[in-house]
Amino acid sequence: MAENPEPGDENGDELRDMLRQFLSGEAGIDPSQLAGAAGLPSDPASIAALMSQLQSAMRSSGDGIDWNVALQQGRDRAAATQTSVTDAQRASLEQALHIAALWLDEAVSITELSEQPRLMTRSEWVTATMPVWTQMAEPVATSISDALMGALSEQAPEEMRGMLAGAGQMMRSIGGAMFAMQLGQVVGQLSSEVVSGGDIGIPLLPDGTAALLPQNVAEFGEGLESDDQVAIYLAVRELAHARLFRHARWLRLHLISSITEFSRGMRIDTGGLENLAEQFDPEHPEQLREMLTNGSLIPPKTDAQLAALARLETMLALVEGWVDVVTAAATERLPGAIGMAEMVRRRRAAGGPAESAFATLVGLELRPRRLREAAAMWQAVTDAVGAEARDALWAHPDILPGSEDLDDPMALVRRLTHTAEGGEPELDDVDQALEDLLRGDGPERPTEPGA
Repeated sequence: MAENPEPGDENGDELRDMLRQFLSGEAGIDPSQLAGAAGLPSDPASIAALMSQLQSAMRSSGDGIDWNVALQQGRDRAAATQTSVTDAQRASLEQALHIAALWLDEAVSITELSEQPRLMTRSEWVTATMPVWTQMAEPVATSISDALMGALSEQAPEEMRGMLAGAGQMMRSIGGAMFAMQLGQVVGQLSSEVVSGGDIGIPLLPDGTAALLPQNVAEFGEGLESDDQVAIYLAVRELAHARLFRHARWLRLHLISSITEFSRGMRIDTGGLENLAEQFDPEHPEQLREMLTNGSLIPPKTDAQLAALARLETMLALVEGWVDVVTAAATERLPGAIGMAEMVRRRRAAGGPAESAFATLVGLELRPRRLREAAAMWQAVTDAVGAEARDALWAHPDILPGSEDLDDPMALVRRLTHTAEGGEPELDDVDQALEDLLRGDGPERPTEPGA
């Protein structure tokens, strides 16, 4: 005897058939419009790939987002503009990395990397870094998918709510696939803007891994007098960044955890989604993409989020400020170093189109605002106590300078100088209270009655 269908199965099948008609072009909707909604070109190959990926999402039975969609989109976007690494580029950059390692040894107390630096094409960079991008984006993607489903269910007529409930997972899969395509396009575009693995500041590659993108290094140096100087300067920066994350083993997990925690706190503007659900015109699916990419679904940050963002920005500023200072020290003998440092600062301050797109998609700026203060603090510390004491501050998060040290770097310098001269380390309020308690100098407890 046939089993009775589960409640909502028939409605779910009806919606599934409607979506299949939609994706096959039988619903009177131009597939090129849907490609535009996903941020893809409207050429036949892109449209066919889009339809295939959305149909695959319909068939998915998993709870999460298929991030392979983002990886494929990113690779395709990167491969469209990339060139192969030539023998001449390889020889030049390997020589630059060798010189950079020697010069950096003189500027830091951190040991060199155990693995050889890599030279990557743009698509190889996308493949290597996509796991971190998806880790940062997944909380927001899940929130948008859930909020969209909720808004559609609330706005749908009574007779359609069972249909939506019966195909909720399928709708989430399609929404997640659309978000993943957007992320893939952003990362693919970003592969044409970065020059190295650590160029963004966050640890996109595994600890101890350094990488340069020869094609982008060459484009960075266009118009400058010496390609060799550009290669050495960028190699020093990349090796400094990679060495820092290898030295401070806790740093990578701390940063990535802070970013994902911030993303999990993101709340989606359900009002905006409800408006979309009310006004959505299937003939203009680009409306959904517009809301995803213009940041309108992400409301102003809460006080808790602003505090978390400030802590994250301070950490990113400390990393990049340290890299700036040690790069300047290591490249003192490079004639064009000052000009290249200014180019890097301007480029970092402006960011690129893909960084802006990521910020609106996920709600997270990648460039710290207090970078100059952090670099000035690290330079003051270096001048006062030297590179070894400076680099020792990365040993543990509890001794790393904080935002108050960016506000008053000379107070930090006085503490470090005092310690370097043999004085007892100054205790903060918590440590002082604990010290007093252990010595018996804390506040007396009232005597028990009858004692």
